[in-house]
Amino acid sequence: MNAYLSVMKLRFVNGLQYRAAALAGIATQLFFGFIFIMIFEAFYSQSTAQPPMSFEQLVAYVWLQQIFLAFIMLWFRDNEIFQLIISGNIAYELCRPCGIYPFWYAKLLAQRLSSAVLRCFPLIIVIFLLPEPYRMSMPPTPAAFALFVVTLFLGLLVLVAISMFIYISVFWTMSPIGSILMIGIIGEFFAGMIIPVPLMPSWLQQITYVLPFHWTADFPFRVYSGQIPQDEALRGILSQLSWLAALMVMGMQLLRKALQRVVIQGG
Repeated sequence: MNAYLSVMKLRFVNGLQYRAAALAGIATQLFFGFIFIMIFEAFYSQSTAQPPMSFEQLVAYVWLQQIFLAFIMLWFRDNEIFQLIISGNIAYELCRPCGIYPFWYAKLLAQRLSSAVLRCFPLIIVIFLLPEPYRMSMPPTPAAFALFVVTLFLGLLVLVAISMFIYISVFWTMSPIGSILMIGIIGEFFAGMIIPVPLMPSWLQQITYVLPFHWTADFPFRVYSGQIPQDEALRGILSQLSWLAALMVMGMQLLRKALQRVVIQGG
């Protein structure tokens, strides 16, 4: 465990060095946040039916997507791991006195945490100072905020477990492009990054709730705004834990199978 905590700490500190990229990301995320809110505002203003989410809840949903983008985007990648697999330098990883899966998992988790820390606090300050209706609202109760923090962190753990399948697939494809595009696009859609899940047709919602992507972004963001009540949020936490355990077990088994076919020149 000390080895995994150490690599996590080192990768976290290393990620904090990319301040210029964080500043550029903040500007980009503010821009896209405004664009999405204005698009939804136009739809809401012309709608005659009662929407499943209030516009205030939708604004919070969109801004949370931008604030915690590093937590929820599947196309966020570590090229160093891809190069280890493609170049054959995976041999150095196999020599480490620790498991590859938890070692890579710790690196990817720290990378996302450091990126979020650099961006989220400046974004939060700006977003809470915006005029109405673009200002993000506070959670309805302290309990909702506490549940949001728990569900957001569990969602991050689930997302990293899903992203591990992208890296493992490269043992077979020898190229990360296809896996990133396929898993990234599907995951982004079913996580509610394009259309919030409550605004999807009912038949599409049923498919979304069967898949794990919904638990990474849509679920914690709706807990924040109170759109998901507290008792349902508590049941959802159990589902997040179940998905996390299942994905990690499947990922470790698939990685073990991939390592059985690895051929390294010279032995």
